[in-house]
Amino acid sequence: MDILQSIIRVDLDQLPFLLITILIAFTVHEFSHAYFANKFGDPTARLLGRMTLNPAVHFDFFGILLLLVAGFGWARPVPVNRDNFSRPRLMGVIVSAAGPISNLLLGIIGALIYGVLAATGVLESISNDRVLEAVYLFFGTFIQWNFFLFLFNLIPLPPLDGYRIVEDIAPRSIRGRLQQFEQWAVFIFLLILFIPGLRTYTIDPLGHWASEMSRTFVQLFLRMFGS
Repeated sequence: MDILQSIIRVDLDQLPFLLITILIAFTVHEFSHAYFANKFGDPTARLLGRMTLNPAVHFDFFGILLLLVAGFGWARPVPVNRDNFSRPRLMGVIVSAAGPISNLLLGIIGALIYGVLAATGVLESISNDRVLEAVYLFFGTFIQWNFFLFLFNLIPLPPLDGYRIVEDIAPRSIRGRLQQFEQWAVFIFLLILFIPGLRTYTIDPLGHWASEMSRTFVQLFLRMFGS
């Protein structure tokens, strides 16, 4: 177990809850891209069977493995053909933003459910300490990771959604320069992830912000539903 823990970045006692969280978060994220693309006239993802909440369709084994080992990962990206949109840039922004926003909503929903359960005394009524600990671990993992994925996917570097949003918003002249930069941006993104010094000032703060968002929303709902 010590060897396994040295390989996996996540604490082993949190691993089952992280896997459940990722199962839900990645699936809803990719479904949201596919749903809005289809709604705006691009059936590509739907015709390929990607407009579904079946996790098996969206999962990338290597992406999930890297998430456990390196602390970041990905699902299979949903194919989108912007040429099918009547307003490609506007609808492209909405389709790209749909994924991160779905994670934001999942985090808020998780905080809402936790707040209701805590404020109404349901959690206090659980007499089994192991069950109670599992409930706390699940909600803590689910809420914080969805907020983290929301923030992480807005980073304006390929292949993340934030880059696609910037690309669609930018003027045509700048879009051409972005596309030339794109092949190098992937390497920059990988350097940021793997070099501790760079990661400390780029990716790691997102975890802190996600924690602050989790705390803020949980406290909000506790106050709303508490006596």
